[in-house]
Amino acid sequence: METRNPGGEKCQRVVVGVDDTLGGLVALQRAVDLARDSGAPLVAVRSWGLGLPRHGGRRHRHMGANHLHMVPFFNGAEQSKESAHLVRLTFMEAMGNVPPDVDVTIATPEGDPGRVLTEVASDGDVLVVGTEHDQHLKRLVHGSVSRYCREHARCPVVVVGTAG
Repeated sequence: METRNPGGEKCQRVVVGVDDTLGGLVALQRAVDLARDSGAPLVAVRSWGLGLPRHGGRRHRHMGANHLHMVPFFNGAEQSKESAHLVRLTFMEAMGNVPPDVDVTIATPEGDPGRVLTEVASDGDVLVVGTEHDQHLKRLVHGSVSRYCREHARCPVVVVGTAG
């Protein structure tokens, strides 16, 4: 089976948002299957940022909270390294290891997960994200990455859910 975008062309890449929730694990498995079936490279993305929740989600910008936090020097190397480690651990949990038969790139950019994923995934790609049912409180607090991606991505978005 070849994965094709809505224009009928073979997808250039499969981009997947990685987190260690059940929905994230299922999304990673689906993304690996899509990449394997289409022969496309897989880009596993785990964003990081000061104040981001560990298990994904989006940062809400509160009305009236326009102040900037002061950080004298911060290059993010430690956070990027930790994010890459979490991606490898998630591959271990979801697949047993990083699949040797798929060209995998791990990307750990800084920023809000929805925004980062829609910036990384471009025309010709397929974006895969997970979602969890019965997470209404989490979505109220952190927002929905999958909804943001569906509304802002420039490529097809596959939202993989868990039974709920």
